[in-house]
Amino acid sequence: MARDPPRTGLAYVIGRVINPGTEMQTKQALHASVLNVLLVCTVVSTAARADSLQVDRFGSVAPATRLAVHHYEYVFPDGAIYVYDMDNSFNLVKQTSVPTAAGVRGAVASARTGILYISYGSDASNGSMLAYDLRTDSVVWQRDYSFGIDSMSITANGKKIYMPTGELASGGIWEVLRADTGDPIAAIDTDGVGPHNTLISVNGRHVYMGPRGTNYLIVGSVATGKVIGHVGPVQDGVRPFTINRKETLAFITTTGFLGFQVGNIKTGEIIYTVGVQGFPNTGGAASAPSHGITLSRDETELYVVDSINSYVHIFDVSGLPGVAPTQVADVPLQSQLTGVELDCAYDCTRDGWLNRSRDGRYIFVGDSGDVIDTAKHQSIGVLPALANTRNAIEIDFRGTTPIYAMTNRN
Repeated sequence: MARDPPRTGLAYVIGRVINPGTEMQTKQALHASVLNVLLVCTVVSTAARADSLQVDRFGSVAPATRLAVHHYEYVFPDGAIYVYDMDNSFNLVKQTSVPTAAGVRGAVASARTGILYISYGSDASNGSMLAYDLRTDSVVWQRDYSFGIDSMSITANGKKIYMPTGELASGGIWEVLRADTGDPIAAIDTDGVGPHNTLISVNGRHVYMGPRGTNYLIVGSVATGKVIGHVGPVQDGVRPFTINRKETLAFITTTGFLGFQVGNIKTGEIIYTVGVQGFPNTGGAASAPSHGITLSRDETELYVVDSINSYVHIFDVSGLPGVAPTQVADVPLQSQLTGVELDCAYDCTRDGWLNRSRDGRYIFVGDSGDVIDTAKHQSIGVLPALANTRNAIEIDFRGTTPIYAMTNRN
């Protein structure tokens, strides 16, 4: 038995017209019906396109599914902010001036509050910090302090900033600041010298503090504001460092050493000292030739800067703590870690720095600008602004709302 033709859609409209009536009526009806159908299709198609398009944080229009989350690398040379689109060939999508020309020392942000913080000025005394609204692209406030500033961290809830008082400071104080106002509300004395780098653990319970002039990485409690542990001694001062998610291992670089040391956070002991093999280990301008260190997303690989030879070396750390790290790859940089940063106000030697993208696909090399593809173990390009600063963090948006931001520089 033959089935009746479908009674909806384009086939039904044409079928109704062709079968009955005269040829002229058929043609006229067909033309009118097709025009109506085309008009309806056009309206529906336009509405569908409107529903499926979304304008992202920086004005690009694309399908909403593709822009549900958009990823950006924010770069902070002195006096400016550059924003690179990680989803579109690292195109530069924004450049703006900010009053940080005295010399940027650190940058962190809170997705909870939508505020970016930049520390700038002296790392001995009389430093400054500004708060910047990521939604409106405007400075919210600026604060000047009697103490110095350096590379800080912010708690996951966006309420407290742990500010080191500077690598040239004679004491070991980390100031605790209210993030909404910048007001100092507490302080942690590490009994060290030269407060420099800071990292808050993933669970938010501990703050790790690296005094440059002290041979111990200091562990503090966020809840009590007290020192609760030490990791060391390292060879010659705590320089850039990182920790694993479980807070069992610390990876610490030190002055004058091409490589890193591994500390057991629970026992406080140094369990391995690992030098870079197969490359000259003296020379270069940086006092810490491995001034940059970060773990892969799955924590099986460790990336370490080599400013002497302009490389990033990769180590397999999957066997820790029982098996020592092994050097598995060496990535030559396209832009050399030599000379000084351009248009730089202070501390301008190209020392280097590393930070990893949230998805683990890229490693960004401060002071050279290189972007390393972690799957290929090779540099795939250079971000020009990042060749002149060590300060950069990832900030991600859904539409115009920030949904992820780096609360530590590493």
